[in-house]
Amino acid sequence: MSSPTLSGDFTPVFNPPLSSTQTKLLDMLEDATEQLMINTDFDASFRICDRGLECLAHEEEADVRGELKAGFCIVGIQALAELNLWTGVLAWVLKHYEHMEDIPAKILQMCILLYSKVGEPAAVREATQAWLRSPSNIHLNEFRTVAELYLLYVLLPLGRTDQARELVVGELGGATFTEEQRQTALEIIEEEEVAHVNADCRVTASTQGTGSFLHKVEALLRVTYRRLTAASGSFPFHKLVLAAVILYMLVLRLDPALPSSFMWISKLHELLRQMWNFTAAPYYRAQKD
Repeated sequence: MSSPTLSGDFTPVFNPPLSSTQTKLLDMLEDATEQLMINTDFDASFRICDRGLECLAHEEEADVRGELKAGFCIVGIQALAELNLWTGVLAWVLKHYEHMEDIPAKILQMCILLYSKVGEPAAVREATQAWLRSPSNIHLNEFRTVAELYLLYVLLPLGRTDQARELVVGELGGATFTEEQRQTALEIIEEEEVAHVNADCRVTASTQGTGSFLHKVEALLRVTYRRLTAASGSFPFHKLVLAAVILYMLVLRLDPALPSSFMWISKLHELLRQMWNFTAAPYYRAQKD
């Protein structure tokens, strides 16, 4: 399985001199990259990366260790993706970084894109959330990119629009995004909410029982009636009945000629009778009295 996250040469550049151990580790990283990019031997590439990370545990120079660890992880993630072993990517990364907030930004970005591509964005939600909340990461240059990927490829696909909105307009979003970016993000969130509502309506119409659906239609019509009467003071009942029939027929796509529609028409009649009792009957009873 190909992943869109790897391009170019990931071999880190160091100022000489390097120790013999560091030179050996750098050679291993170059070998792993060659196995991945040129020989397409993904299994060999991953084994080299795993072995290199184990050797790095004894490296004392922090800067060199950090760059090499990131390099091995980047190549290793790509190798696992190509081997279709993506389910273990995050666990493997955490094995070497221990804490979610310590994962380098470039590696977390790869994980978000990878799990989004395979349709499992929930796998990185907790890790990304912990990373964004860490004070040590807020001032990183890549912080905004991670936040954007989290919004677009994790929260919205999972339907967590409330959390997405909080990310944008909350304290974190205020310190991360410009006003224009926040406005654009809110528009995207609203579009996603509308899409989810439409999808839920389609699922309801096709899979749920008639009683539950009729209850929702009735509630919708009652809300519509209350809004219309509140706006204009009065609204002819026959127009509301016509609107109900049109709405009912459009939503359910009934063909009155089909025997299967008889039950729905009967339910519609019952619904309209209930609406009459709810809206118009008290008025006419009062006139008779």
